[in-house]
Amino acid sequence: MGSDSDWSVMKKAAVTLKGFGIPFEVHVYSAHRTPEEAGRFAETARENGFGVLIAGAGMSAALAGALAAKTTLPVIGVPLGATLQGMDALYTTVMMPPGIPVASVGIDGAKNAAVLAAEILAVEDDSLAEVLKKEKAAMHDAVLAKDAALQAEVEKL
Repeated sequence: MGSDSDWSVMKKAAVTLKGFGIPFEVHVYSAHRTPEEAGRFAETARENGFGVLIAGAGMSAALAGALAAKTTLPVIGVPLGATLQGMDALYTTVMMPPGIPVASVGIDGAKNAAVLAAEILAVEDDSLAEVLKKEKAAMHDAVLAKDAALQAEVEKL
């Protein structure tokens, strides 16, 4: 993430990854204040065993693009709502030049970034794919349970 102040949002990605049993690291690297360190991290990420990078940043939100420029791994950007309700960060995250793509989730969407990272990793990991399948089935069942409760309440009207 671009700043330690981003942790309150990005922690959701860490919790989600941990829940899926996916090992991860969390760092503060700024595209502007620590460009060499951020670049070095991205350049060595594949050889260090990473399969996907998640980058959360607000304001100029340049971190995801800076990492994407230095790696061939998929990079998922989490635009953070630091200013302008996150719209500036969203536009920066999605408007990358040709050849340097960054996948993006919604503003402050750290949990979805982790789920997307898990789905990318699950392409080559059947056990992770099974965990994701069970998670989606649980969400399905939860929605149907909520609908059943609502129908019961409506019947009482």
